[in-house]
Amino acid sequence: MPELAKAYEPKKYEDNIYKRWEDSEFFDPDKCVEKGIASKKAKHFSIVLPPPNVTGTLHMGHAAMLAIEDVMVRYHRMKGDRTLWVPGTDHAAIATQSKVEKIILKEEKKTRHDLGREELLKRVNKFAQESHDTIVHQTKKMGASLDWNREAFTLDEPRNLAVRTVFKKMYDDRLIYRGYRAVNWSVKGQSTLSDDEIVYSERTGKLYTFKYSKGFPFTIATTRPETKLGDTAVAVNPKDKRYKKYIGKEFAVDFVNQKLKLKIIGDEGVDMEYGTGALGVTPAHSMVDYEMSIKNDLPLIKVIGEDGKITAEGGKFSGLKTLEAREKIVEELRESGLLISEEEIMQNVGTSDRYEDVVEVLPKLQWFIGVNKKFPAQGWSASGGKDSRLKNVKNGQETTLKELMQAVVKNKQIEIIPDRFEKTYFHWIDNLRDWCISRQIWYGHRIPVYYCKQENSKSEARNPKCVEPIVSIEEVKKCPHCGGEVKQDPDTLDTWFSSGLWTFSTLGYPDLDAPDLKNYHPTSVMETGYDILFFWVARMILMTTYVLGDIPFEKVYLHGLVRDAQGRKMSKTLGNTINPLDMIEKYGTDATRLSLLLGNTPGNDMKLSEEKIAGFRNFTNKLWNISRFIIGKMQETNYKMEIDIKKPEGETLADDWILSCLDNVSAQVTNDLENFSFSQAGEKLRDFTWGELADWYLEISKVEGNKEKILNYILNTILKLWHPFMPFVTEAIWEEIYEKENILMVEKWPVPAKVSQGKQIKDFEILKNIITGIRALRAEYKIEPAKKLNVYIFGKNAGLVKSNSEVISFLARIDNLNISNKKKAVAQAVGFVAGGYEIFVDLAGVVDFSKEKERIQKEIDAVAPYVGSVEKKLSNKEFVKNAPKEVVEGEKKKLEEAKEKLEKLNQQLNNLKS
Repeated sequence: MPELAKAYEPKKYEDNIYKRWEDSEFFDPDKCVEKGIASKKAKHFSIVLPPPNVTGTLHMGHAAMLAIEDVMVRYHRMKGDRTLWVPGTDHAAIATQSKVEKIILKEEKKTRHDLGREELLKRVNKFAQESHDTIVHQTKKMGASLDWNREAFTLDEPRNLAVRTVFKKMYDDRLIYRGYRAVNWSVKGQSTLSDDEIVYSERTGKLYTFKYSKGFPFTIATTRPETKLGDTAVAVNPKDKRYKKYIGKEFAVDFVNQKLKLKIIGDEGVDMEYGTGALGVTPAHSMVDYEMSIKNDLPLIKVIGEDGKITAEGGKFSGLKTLEAREKIVEELRESGLLISEEEIMQNVGTSDRYEDVVEVLPKLQWFIGVNKKFPAQGWSASGGKDSRLKNVKNGQETTLKELMQAVVKNKQIEIIPDRFEKTYFHWIDNLRDWCISRQIWYGHRIPVYYCKQENSKSEARNPKCVEPIVSIEEVKKCPHCGGEVKQDPDTLDTWFSSGLWTFSTLGYPDLDAPDLKNYHPTSVMETGYDILFFWVARMILMTTYVLGDIPFEKVYLHGLVRDAQGRKMSKTLGNTINPLDMIEKYGTDATRLSLLLGNTPGNDMKLSEEKIAGFRNFTNKLWNISRFIIGKMQETNYKMEIDIKKPEGETLADDWILSCLDNVSAQVTNDLENFSFSQAGEKLRDFTWGELADWYLEISKVEGNKEKILNYILNTILKLWHPFMPFVTEAIWEEIYEKENILMVEKWPVPAKVSQGKQIKDFEILKNIITGIRALRAEYKIEPAKKLNVYIFGKNAGLVKSNSEVISFLARIDNLNISNKKKAVAQAVGFVAGGYEIFVDLAGVVDFSKEKERIQKEIDAVAPYVGSVEKKLSNKEFVKNAPKEVVEGEKKKLEEAKEKLEKLNQQLNNLKS
């Protein structure tokens, strides 16, 4: 067994270790079964990696995700579960295309229309592949033990087949339809957006209060006068006494020379306190107004076009940009005396984060998924037959996508961690509108719909069926009705459509007999950021409950955002980003992972700094040095380390204590990992490793001999317990001890014993308190470490102290330890009580009493006036009343600490006088 190097250098080990893991094939659960690492009958544990977008490189949020998921995966693999972690990347349609378009515009001054569809897709695919390769490299550097043989891409052919299959199924079930509805439109990107892709930013705006015409009976308020060109109604709250008598009436008005017919409708959603309590309804340019139009059968007048300009329907304002039209309309209202007031307000404006423009709402013919549409539920089961595994849902039962999404969380088939996000989840579903799934971009899954080129023919010979869309899983080359030419729908699908299939499209769907689909679905956990609960998690639940009649995952673990040390969001603008690869290069992967795991609790944002990562590098070295010390002890006696060592029997109190502590921490860490308390598990393990083991037991091993078996057992166990958190350093140590043919990654997880609160722990705690108390007195009286002490211990159970006197003397640096059942006076000594014992430290010969009294008195003279000044400040009622609460609390804390210090100093002085 070679001696470990003096310091752990991650660069020397990490790449080689990862290659060994890959070569071993143990990332593949089927290989683990073949090689006896896991049983065929073992419970499965499966995760699909939230696929990073192929738009660049990984950031610290991705690194946190990888660290958390790898802890789960490594733990379950070591437990013997059939453990699968599927890797993949997301084509992220609009994000990737917009990024490439910006690069082309900047470098070549060209748009996508200059290049054409084929050339643009060639450029985007090249960019996506390069980004993918970078992401895979970074993921491996993080130590993620993914099964790379099963890697998927949301736009590859197997996923494309799954997308086409689900689209056809939903179309046949009449859940997908083509309709003319109000949608979110990016003028700059020339594409629709889903509600969830809109980023709202607070901006200053104006609230205009006006009358449509002089004869109109009341005023209305709006922030967008230009949209009033398309108003078809005015909405008021039916409880509003001011307007009750008008509900149901119609008015013909001349609004800035625009002829409008306005119906007064009642809607309980109208806020009576906002503006005048009366709102102009523009169904074509407001999602809320569009919903009103459906309820009240109102027409849609499109006055803003796809180019962001006023349409011909806008009369004399046609061709103007919206802001230009607004200015002219406001000026005309002002001149005609119809503008009552203008008020500056703050408003939330919907923007496209990809194209950085204000999003318009306008009506277009698009493809939608009807979330409130009833359909007969059908399910699938791993046993081979069709049978819904959703609670209280039977095959053929009429339901809706919304109802399925709500049911599986309500009935706890899916658990969201932390559970406070359930409320957010249900709120989102309650307000969910039909999902617009078509996008006017070129990169992505092409909508599998074809149209006969004869559909617009006026010939009498035209087949009437040719006007119907042809929806097909396979490519259609000829019209099935007339044999004529066809053209495919030019639009692509919202990227979340394909991402919503991720848990089952990666496991073999649409082949319902695929082994992976049967063995590993539903997946065990979906771990992701809380910020995409709606974007992705909810849509996976929607798709899976519908397509498979099953849940996509059993638990949803939501992590928070990684922020800087000041709690700010990391951004290039602020210059506060931390690159995970830079940190790995500087401090090693294990330190980087630990910094993202410890202090990271579900659903909460975490603060990260380079200093924190550096601190965990120190702990990585601590574990290395602990191992180096233990190995050195073995080499002193030529002891050969055993790989499958069983728990040995202890020979001393210290042995029994450390073995009990190890049992306890093993049980606690296991329990915490099972309950997704990763930070708590790591903190307990760190406290044991650095505290009980390094600070106490290893020191004791210097005076108590014959500990090889126990040290062997402890080292094996803590390396296993630490492996999911710190895979590289633990594997490196294991490799040095047991040669390269033994891989720690697939060693059996320590079976935890029952948590012990036995007598050995209580007795050893007494010894610790005695030793700690003596050390404290040495510090208080400034006694140099080299000076040996005379100590007296009195207590009824003198046997406990006598049998461990050598340990006490060594750790407390005692020259002469006197132990007795009967107490006797000790001159010039200071003492304390611990565990029923009275302990006295003889100060004669080790402390210069006169100098020490002088030193203590000086400290008293400095602290006493300070206590008085703070007491005076806090007795001032005006200060307490007017000062900020945190300032007052800070002063109280200072007073408490100063009083405690003064009390100790006085006690020390009295001890020296007695």
